[in-house]
Amino acid sequence: MASVQAQTASRIAWLSPERIYNESKLAKLAGEKLAEEFKSREKAVQEMAARLKVSSEKLEKELPSLGEAERAKRQREYFELDKEFQRRQREFREDLNQRTNEERATISEKATKIIKQLAQVEGFDIVLQDAVWASPRIDITDKVLAALDKDK
Repeated sequence: MASVQAQTASRIAWLSPERIYNESKLAKLAGEKLAEEFKSREKAVQEMAARLKVSSEKLEKELPSLGEAERAKRQREYFELDKEFQRRQREFREDLNQRTNEERATISEKATKIIKQLAQVEGFDIVLQDAVWASPRIDITDKVLAALDKDK
């Protein structure tokens, strides 16, 4: 009876994808690459935010002394600047998210190859990545990180 149970026992492994995406050398290099790639756009968005703030403060200060026509014109100019800022900020976030997802997909592809090799070598029947809790005994994240960093 014990031999039947031994034959049906499955070997399970678990890993943390977030650790792979945050701690691997590939992830750190990708982060540096993205920071460099988006540095000028981020600076432009920050400068626009500063201009918008100055414009808002100036408008608020001068609003009581303006005539109706000038008040409407200046408010319209402010709202147009705000709309442009919102658009640029949204495009920046969307582009950054897209590039981040592309970099993560590359890391994921490399990690998946390593995980499959590791599963074959160590005889795992299944490797899970989402779990409410997993014993450190079945956590292979460090092994995958080491292989990714070596393979880099």
